[in-house]
Formats: sequence, C-alpha cells, structure tokens
Amino acid sequence: MPSIGLSVLDWLIIAIYFAFILGLGYYLKRFTKSQEDFFMAGRKNSAWVAGIAFLSANLGALELLGMTGNTFKYGMYVAHFYWIGAIPAMLFLGVYMMPFYYSSRIHSVPGYLKLRFDERTRVLNAIAFAIMTVLVSGINLYAMALVLHTFLGWNWDISMWVSAATVAVYVTMSGLLSAIFTEIVQFFLIWFGLFLVAILGVIEIGGINEVFARVQESYSTLWSTSANAADNGMAVTWGGIVLGLGFVLSFGYWTTDFLVVQRAFSAKDLRAARMTPVIASFFKMAVPFIVIAAGLVALILANDPHSGFALLTDGGQVNYDSALPLLIVRYYPEGLIGLGVTALLAGFMAGQAGNVSAFNTVWTYDIYKALIKKDASDDHLLWMGRVTTIVGIIISVGTAYWAKSFPSIMDYMQAIFSWVNAPLFATMLLGMFVVWITPAGAFWGLVIGMGSSFLMFLAAKFQWVDGSVFTLSANASEMAINFWRAWWAWLLCFGSTIVISLFTEKRPREELVGLVKGLTPTSGDEGIPFLKRPAFYAILSLIVLVILNIMYW
Repeated sequence: MPSIGLSVLDWLIIAIYFAFILGLGYYLKRFTKSQEDFFMAGRKNSAWVAGIAFLSANLGALELLGMTGNTFKYGMYVAHFYWIGAIPAMLFLGVYMMPFYYSSRIHSVPGYLKLRFDERTRVLNAIAFAIMTVLVSGINLYAMALVLHTFLGWNWDISMWVSAATVAVYVTMSGLLSAIFTEIVQFFLIWFGLFLVAILGVIEIGGINEVFARVQESYSTLWSTSANAADNGMAVTWGGIVLGLGFVLSFGYWTTDFLVVQRAFSAKDLRAARMTPVIASFFKMAVPFIVIAAGLVALILANDPHSGFALLTDGGQVNYDSALPLLIVRYYPEGLIGLGVTALLAGFMAGQAGNVSAFNTVWTYDIYKALIKKDASDDHLLWMGRVTTIVGIIISVGTAYWAKSFPSIMDYMQAIFSWVNAPLFATMLLGMFVVWITPAGAFWGLVIGMGSSFLMFLAAKFQWVDGSVFTLSANASEMAINFWRAWWAWLLCFGSTIVISLFTEKRPREELVGLVKGLTPTSGDEGIPFLKRPAFYAILSLIVLVILNIMYW
C-alpha cells in the first residue's frame, strides 16, 4: 500500500523518540552490574514507579490496537476487559497475594511454585510461560510492524525486523531497569499521543450522547443485554463474563502472569509492592476512554458511506486492528501524526520489552539454572539473560507472522491465556490459601487443566464439537468460547488438584512458612493508619468500578 505522507516534523518526532529510548538504555547500562539489577531492577523502585511500569507493560498491542479493533466488532462490551476483567484481580494481587510473593524474595512466579510445591511444577509452569510469552511478544512485534506498514508503506518483513532490533538493543543493555524506565516514558506518551484521537472523534460525531445514539443498543451497554447471548455484539451471557473473564481469565492473568507481577517485585519494600497494582488499577479504569471511544467512532464512520473511512483489508479479510492508526491519520495534522505514531510504537515497545524481560528471567532462573547449569555464577546468569533476550526476540518474529493471520489479536490473546493462565490460577489459589494441597496434586492438576484447555481449543477451532457445548447457549461466538473454555479449564484443574491432594503426600507445615495464608507472619501494615494502607485504596478503586458499571449499565 502507498505510504501515508509523513512530514519532516513527523519524522523528527519519531527519530527523537527512538534516539531517546536507545540512549536511555545505554545510560542505564552503567547501573546494571549484577543479575539482581538486570532481572529485578535492584528492587529499589517506589510504588508509583512500579505502578506506572506495571500498567505500561500491559498497555501493549492488545490494549491499544486490539481493544480498539474489538470495540469495532463487539461495542461497549469490550470495557468488561478493563473493568470487571481487570480491577478486582489487580486489587486481590495487591491486598492478598503480594505478601506471599514478595516475602519469599523470589525472582519469578515459577520460583514461588518451587518453594510451595516442587521443582517439576515450577519447570512445567516455566516452560508453559516461556512459550506463552514469546507468542504474546509476537503480537507486539506484529502491531509495531502494522504501524510502520500503515504509515510508512514499508514492507512487512522490514517493518518486523526494525521493530525487533530496536527492542532487542535497549532491553539487552540493562534488562528490567531499562524496560521499567522506558515504560514510564511510554505511559505518558500513550496518554498524550492518543487521548486526543478519541476527543476529536467524539467531537466530529457530535458529542458522546450522539455516539451512543448512532450505534445499536447492544453496542452501547455493559450488562443490560447480557441475559441473552443473541442480544449483544459479543454473543456472550453474563455467566461467561463473570466466570470466564471476570474470575478465571482476569485473576489468572493479573495474579500469576510474571510479565506484570515482575514490576511489583521491583518495588523497594512490601508496602510499595502491594500498592503497585492498586495504583495501576485507577489508571487501568481510565484506558477505555481512549480505546472504547475510538472504536465506536471508527464503527460509526465505517458505516457512513459519506465519511470516506474504511478499515484495511488483508487478503480479503478485514483488519480490525487498523482502526486506531487510521483514526490518527484522519484527525491529526502535520507533527501530531508523528506524535500519534510515536505513542503507538511506545505502547508496543512497552509490551514487547515487558514480555522479553519476563521471558529472560523465567528462562534464566527457572529453566536454565534449574535444569542445565545449577552452579551458574551471578556473572554467568547476567550473560545468559542478555543472550536470552536476543533469542527471545528472534523467536518472537516468527510468532508475529502467526499473529498476523488472526482477524483480531484479541481472539489470539484470549486463546493463549486460557491455555496457561486459567489453570495456573487454580493452582496458585489453592497453594496460597489451602495448606494441605500437595506437590503431586498441584503438578497433575496443572497438567490436566492445561491439557484440557488446549484440547477444547482444538475441538472448537476444527469444529470437532459444536461451540455451544462449551458456552451452554445456542450462540457460540469465538470470544464466548474463550471465556467458557477458561472457566472449564480452571474448574478441572481446581477439582483434580483437590482430589489428588487427598491421596498424596503433604509437605510439612514448617516448610510452608511465608508461602501459605495463616503461615505468613506479616502483611506490612503494622503501625500504618488504615487510611494509608493498600486495603483502603483498594476499597476506593472498587467504589469507582461499581459507579462506572452502573453508569454504563
């Protein structure tokens, strides 16, 4: 396709951003002297720094391109991914789960599984997480390439490799430290660069009330059309939303996915670590005001034959993820297009850097050191982390081409999360709150949960069985199947873990101190007034969440 003419000013803004990010990575390299610095950013960050990085690592291709494109497909229901599908889980992580994670001084979530259960459970999760991470990492590379392809007309292959090389350079230099600091820069760039798209789009349509008036009811509400799957764009009932998305997928991602949890691990103390996801929750609730508004505007414009707006097509297939880049082209003048492109690239680089830094940590500690070189020195682990960064990005290029084959990256993401995160949440929940869960129960329960989820994915994809078998309703959209598959995988893992634990050997209680509820001595709240505790701010966040759901019922 022909390039969209960027001015010299646009190019200058993009070039300054790339130079700054690479320069920052080079500067921070001098502070990366040990494996603790590279993998955990020295554990010196404040709650605000860790909180912004926590959310920014999540604001990748899925949140920006994917959710805007999904709003085009499903309407206001996409807000569920931000509100019920994120906030309760983020608060649960901060208030209840972080004391177990942080007090054990682990480097990764699989590291907790080793301490709580055994080595085989750790390695199983580490391998599954590593595979999942490079698959998700490919999404961000694909999204960066889509922007370069859309705005510059670059060849897909060139766009992909330029995107990969940039992230490889600055993450390799200083690991998590550079990832976190660039994520903070990228967080503000995303807001300043993209919020205006939604504002200008709403103004063109005639105001927010006019936006809702010009889309059908199923596209402008959250819950009122959820009793019957046929009444809403996502073709899912409230049961699938609450059980599949709000409980299993949400908690599975936010409480066990090392990509985001790693940012909380970098906090300077337990209270800062607990506040990290709580602070991030307030910003997370605000993101729909960019992507949902932009998606609805794109939908209205695409349905108006006089607007001149149409999504890109690739091989005859509509590319829903092109909605946000094309809105930037429509609304931004010279100079601002450069800022918009930079904001998009910033988001994808934040997501990509987050995946790569999580991948290199899990590979180095939970696979390489655990299985291959158990006596590795600090210097050797630091070297391995840098090598793994490069290897991970090369693998991500391959997965990016797979992501490109999906009509929406959101469908791709939810499938991956239901394979790994959904059953893992059952294992983590039982492990942290039930002292008699055994290593054998955890391992085989996880195998059953992950295996059943993947089999259900294949059964639905190749139509071995009708999708309504999973969703318990006549309507079975791909997203509804994702939600319900996650629920069934969680339930199978949860139930089988309990049953197997009843008949297998338990670990002594004294070995579980600091790892299980009731055996963990402190939450870090001692001597702190209630109004300054993480629980208080979590309650405030929940109140805002309830208000938003009522407003858009």
